[in-house]
Amino acid sequence: MSSGGKQSTASIKLIAASDMDRVNIEKAGIEHLVVFLGDGIRSQPALKNSFPLIAVAFSEEAEAELRNALVSLRRLATVPEVPVQRLDARNGTEMCALIRTLAEDGLGRLARFTASMTSELAMLRREREVLFENYRALEDAFQVQNWEPVAEVFAHDPHVDPKDEGIGQLLSSAYVEQLLPVSSQGVAGIALHLNSVPKDGAELVVTLSYVESREGVAEWSAPASKLVANWNFFSLPRACGCGAKTLRLRVSTTGPETVGLSLGFPIASERYTARSEVSHPDLDLRPLAFRVFTGLPGVKPSRMPNMIAPTDLLDGQFIEDYRLAPNLLSRIVDVSVSPVVPEFQTVRFLEHEHAVVCHPLPSGISAGAVSRAVEPGTISFSASAVIDHPEGAPAAVSFLLVPANSNARSEVAELVRTGSAKPSAFFSGWREVGPDRAININIHMDEPVRAHMDLMILSRAVTDSVDFSWLKVSGFRLVKQSGEAINVRR
Repeated sequence: MSSGGKQSTASIKLIAASDMDRVNIEKAGIEHLVVFLGDGIRSQPALKNSFPLIAVAFSEEAEAELRNALVSLRRLATVPEVPVQRLDARNGTEMCALIRTLAEDGLGRLARFTASMTSELAMLRREREVLFENYRALEDAFQVQNWEPVAEVFAHDPHVDPKDEGIGQLLSSAYVEQLLPVSSQGVAGIALHLNSVPKDGAELVVTLSYVESREGVAEWSAPASKLVANWNFFSLPRACGCGAKTLRLRVSTTGPETVGLSLGFPIASERYTARSEVSHPDLDLRPLAFRVFTGLPGVKPSRMPNMIAPTDLLDGQFIEDYRLAPNLLSRIVDVSVSPVVPEFQTVRFLEHEHAVVCHPLPSGISAGAVSRAVEPGTISFSASAVIDHPEGAPAAVSFLLVPANSNARSEVAELVRTGSAKPSAFFSGWREVGPDRAININIHMDEPVRAHMDLMILSRAVTDSVDFSWLKVSGFRLVKQSGEAINVRR
């Protein structure tokens, strides 16, 4: 037999034997047809390239070991019951010659033919899969080039500088502006890259407006739960039109947790670098990491992990995003309505944190009022609140906007008596807050405020205890719009 024939025959083992009979099998010259089984050999590696049709044994011990090994093969549904043939060692050579003739001639040719067919079928299947993959790749390329509903027209990739200090605190205390170096015609959405996102306690606020007319386009208020540490797509319900204009993107955050807004590579054009009203070293000749998309509005681009719809449409409105100044918050006065006379100051201004403390009392409502804090044209108000002590009892917090120069204690007394505010006021409703995480409180007016209003911060107890319930409110942010031109802060 040629070496090629021996190799082909030996590649498929049709006989099983115990490892104890290896010497007798080798003397008979059929070891290339035998798969050896035993207690020391695992069935899975031993059955590679084998299909046992018969088992042979030369002794009682070998037969017992072989039967134990064949029991494990019953788990394989494709392997039938293998009969065990007992051979005598004295005439084993003659018996093995008959088995060899049967295995190498009739069954061997059939096994080699079956293996060849299986190999050819496997090769044809692999070629078919390759053809399908190539077809899918060509189809995807065609769809991207010709039928992509949203297309990327400009991008600044994120870049991490070892000297980066992060602009998280800058976003919470001010804002970052970015001019988009593309025409507004057909813009359907903007993508911003975030390198880190807190689990909760933060909100990303994105505003899009026109530079030439100072008209607003849309505003997105996205809580941290909707953001991902990757690209975030902010979609428009309708694409920008009505002539080519320059778009300005303004980004800020609310809440005590910081959002890691990514910056791009340094660029030569100072006009298209990110800017803020507060200087920051990371903004020196660096833009935000952003992408601009045109196409069908409301459609998420491929490979974008999420899509965020706008919370407000500012079409035709002039907008201004501003925060309450510390000198205004420092004028807060205590207007609490409670039968309990506290031994400590329940309402005060924290100068170094630009925050207000409003400690609840066992009964009644603790309240602090800031006169004329809300300007005409304001459409939304937001702030964050947290119990600033790890063992502090939970409390309920709310905001109340009342007409300027109103009787503040009367407004609070009305809330205590009826549980609702007067028709002339805007009430946020009660939100429970604890020491474990901060919450965001928002008020969205149906129409802009027509005149100055007073801001009132309210708190009350939710349990029998108010121990260490130091309620701290910070990050007071307001959005103002009007139909007339306003002096937008730069």
